[in-house]
Amino acid sequence: MNVRRRSSAAALAAIAVLGAATAPAVAAGPSPSASASTPSGLYGTTDPQYDGVWRQSLALLAQDTAGVVPSSKAVKWLTDQQCANGAFAPFRADPAKACDAKTMVDSNNTAAAVQALWAIGGHGDVVEDALGWLKSVQNKDGGWGYSPGTPSDANSTSVVIGALTATETDPAKVVKDGKSPYDALLTFALPCAKDEGAGAFAFQPDKNGKLLPNADATAAGVLGALGKGLAAKSGAASGAAACADGDEPTREQAAANGSAYLTATLAGKGHLVSALGGSADQPDYGNTADAVVALAAQGGADRAAEPLAWLKKNAATWAAESGPAAYAQLIFAAHATGTDPRDFGGTDLVERLNATGPAPQGATAKDTATASDEGKDEKKDDDSPFGVWWFVGVCLVFGIGIGFLLSNRNKKQQP
Repeated sequence: MNVRRRSSAAALAAIAVLGAATAPAVAAGPSPSASASTPSGLYGTTDPQYDGVWRQSLALLAQDTAGVVPSSKAVKWLTDQQCANGAFAPFRADPAKACDAKTMVDSNNTAAAVQALWAIGGHGDVVEDALGWLKSVQNKDGGWGYSPGTPSDANSTSVVIGALTATETDPAKVVKDGKSPYDALLTFALPCAKDEGAGAFAFQPDKNGKLLPNADATAAGVLGALGKGLAAKSGAASGAAACADGDEPTREQAAANGSAYLTATLAGKGHLVSALGGSADQPDYGNTADAVVALAAQGGADRAAEPLAWLKKNAATWAAESGPAAYAQLIFAAHATGTDPRDFGGTDLVERLNATGPAPQGATAKDTATASDEGKDEKKDDDSPFGVWWFVGVCLVFGIGIGFLLSNRNKKQQP
């Protein structure tokens, strides 16, 4: 695949477009103060230090998924964040200043930006450079950690797999020391014989080398094992989820096992609970949305019916408080299950997302009247502590990468 060649024709043919920013999912935590002057082109109003590129990438990809043509200003904000070596950091306050050894680039933000920019089209050079950097920091086990040189984890490896498959790159052929990303990912899968967490994925082995079940890592791992990314579509309908061991389970079986674990964990409540250490159990809306995408991608929309119904009933307030990334995650959940994102439990997720940043350039005919007008309004104070502090607490404190969702999309060229 020659990304540069594929995108150059589109760049000459039309203006490249993109739009909207988003913040990572949810967990309880202290509220970060809103940025005194939100960078022009960025979606959301809170300090982007820890999640600017992530929420921008999710927002742009969600808009594209919903048929919206993003703001070129928002797209430029994202492309300007890239370092000369192809990598992305969570946020660079001065993009004109060259990245150096102190610039905290990472696999998650880079992989998310790749998925968004490839989907929108016209940015082949940016995508090719980002893919080159990701390949250059691949670990010897075939996977990725959040930061270059750190041990591989299920979340980071999965979000990079999503970037590879989105750009029509076969992860099985991206090999380091004979190991592919799929090889690394399967090392985090718990066997069905386990008394606790049968079929789940662990984030990483603990300090004693033990694999502990993690619902967030499982949602990411299911998508990664399927070779899908953030905006995954529904897979073929299958029967009831069941965990089954083999001598060496295939990645498809590992995905089915993870789906069985999520199904059992969600049963009755319809939602996952916060996994942040020290916090009281509470609904985890973001990870529940991730689980919906994973379940639908693995076993069809019906597999995700219970958590989807719970999100429709309960997630509107969370999304309004949490901002662009939350709306994007719910749009991905709607997309994966064939649900209308413009009527998600009575909420127009697309209109709400558009309103958190620069007005889109355009939309499908159904969107034009509402999305463009709403997007011109002043940005709402919609980025709650949840999105930002999920990223800080989970990604930085615990070292967990934020790649939850992943999607195998074909690149669309601009007309």
